[in-house]
Amino acid sequence: MKITICQLNPFIGDIKGNYEKIEKALKSDTTKSTDLMIFPELFLTGYPPKDLLEKGWFIEKINEYIEEVKRLSKNYPDLGILFGTPILSSERVGNKLYNSALLISNGKEIFRYNKKLLPTYDVFDEKRYFKEAEEIKPVTFKGHKIGINICEDMWNDYQLWTENKYQIDPIEELSKKGADLFINISASPYYLDKENLRKKIIQSHVSRHDSMFIFVNQVGGNDELIFDGQSLFINLNNYVMELPAFEENITTIDIEENKYQKMSDYSKKDTVESIKVKNLHDALLLGIEDYFKKCGFKKALIGLSGGIDSAVTCAMAKRALGRENVMAVYMPGPYSSKESWVDSEELAKKLEINFEVININEIYDTFLNSLSHIFEGTEDNVAEENIQARIRGNILMAISNKFGHLLLTTGNKSELAVGYCTLYGDMSGGLGVLSDVPKTMVYQLANYINKDKEIIPNNIINKAPSAELKPDQKDEDSLPPYDLLDNILYYHITLQSSPSEIARQLNIDLTLVKNIIKMVDKNEYKRQQAPPGLKITSKAFGSGRRMPIAAK
Repeated sequence: MKITICQLNPFIGDIKGNYEKIEKALKSDTTKSTDLMIFPELFLTGYPPKDLLEKGWFIEKINEYIEEVKRLSKNYPDLGILFGTPILSSERVGNKLYNSALLISNGKEIFRYNKKLLPTYDVFDEKRYFKEAEEIKPVTFKGHKIGINICEDMWNDYQLWTENKYQIDPIEELSKKGADLFINISASPYYLDKENLRKKIIQSHVSRHDSMFIFVNQVGGNDELIFDGQSLFINLNNYVMELPAFEENITTIDIEENKYQKMSDYSKKDTVESIKVKNLHDALLLGIEDYFKKCGFKKALIGLSGGIDSAVTCAMAKRALGRENVMAVYMPGPYSSKESWVDSEELAKKLEINFEVININEIYDTFLNSLSHIFEGTEDNVAEENIQARIRGNILMAISNKFGHLLLTTGNKSELAVGYCTLYGDMSGGLGVLSDVPKTMVYQLANYINKDKEIIPNNIINKAPSAELKPDQKDEDSLPPYDLLDNILYYHITLQSSPSEIARQLNIDLTLVKNIIKMVDKNEYKRQQAPPGLKITSKAFGSGRRMPIAAK
């Protein structure tokens, strides 16, 4: 049997546009030689549709276009079309929608699978909208007994996890009922190394159940989430076909052939270390590009500081949007170094982007004069530092308002974690490009950008980080070295380890660990006012980490 994997980028809420993607795929030459075309989870609405699912008119529109797919399928009577969509249940109590996979052929719905496992951890909140399936069963199609399942349904493999979130393994249930081919339609958000975890899970199902497995994943950026695609097929002889990462792709496979790459060779070729930074780079590019496109923006605005974070953000924006669509502004103040000015100007020249300089000294003096009678008799502290950051934020937002450019914030995850950022200052903007990228990884990203030629000036990469808000300021005056800080934050935020466990694992002073954790907790109020940030780790700030502000 020949099966076509449609790894496509839906637009959330654009039911008509997503239907047209199905229509376009069906009109391609592919349909002449395939038996089944597969589209991702909730493809008709895009994932995640969130509270759009609570609007009656939205559900009516979904039903209208399900009927359109049925009518369209009559033009291809020998073809099966499998796609994800919400389906209204007949229940009067509780959630009234299923997250469903519909198999359509020759104008009819010949099978429906409703998602069994509804995740509520991290960024997922599916039980808010959907009810779980009452039954799990395969379908016979073109001589195969197919175990259709949806995203989370494949993740509860009892042999892989020390703790399981659910009492049932849908793949095992489908296998017991005779499935010889599993098809999983997904909207699986990306984080670093997730593709290898998926392969491990799918390999486990293939070997345990002596069956083939097709995984079809959404691609594209939706708000803070990035979907990588990397759909794949593994057959009984452990041959693998994987679609490319971070781009749309339609590929037809023959599930009976062994013409693909052996899994053992494949794993050696694509090690985690060799692709990690490339995937980070490509994920952020896709996240920027889709956020602009789907929100209706064309041009980006970035405040350059002469530091590595703003340099990397600027370079990424140029790659994603084109040099003509990026504007950079350098705003020297009373403590800005000449070196930072020179570095910012050199970066802009290398990127060939619009570069402007606006001096803030006069504005800063006006602020201080206006506040002098209130500040009289006090020592300079963080208030005077933050005034500079907020002047810069206001200037950038004025330009953004005037010309319709989207302002990108440049802070990294390490700074955001400990509050080394200014609310209404450098946190002003519409999208945080690096807000889930630890500082040490920002340097890796800079070196990757420079792998073929120097784009980010080496002086920016090599100099000590500084906010330049007071004389001779360095980040490490108030923070531990970033490699140590990032390790502490990883254990605290991602692994959720106790302070004593972190101190023991890293062989460091417990007081230091407690101080860092206190900074993280104390700055929760800032993070909840930050713009959305692109998610690239397994535990990002934002919708996947819900912490109270008023808490002890």
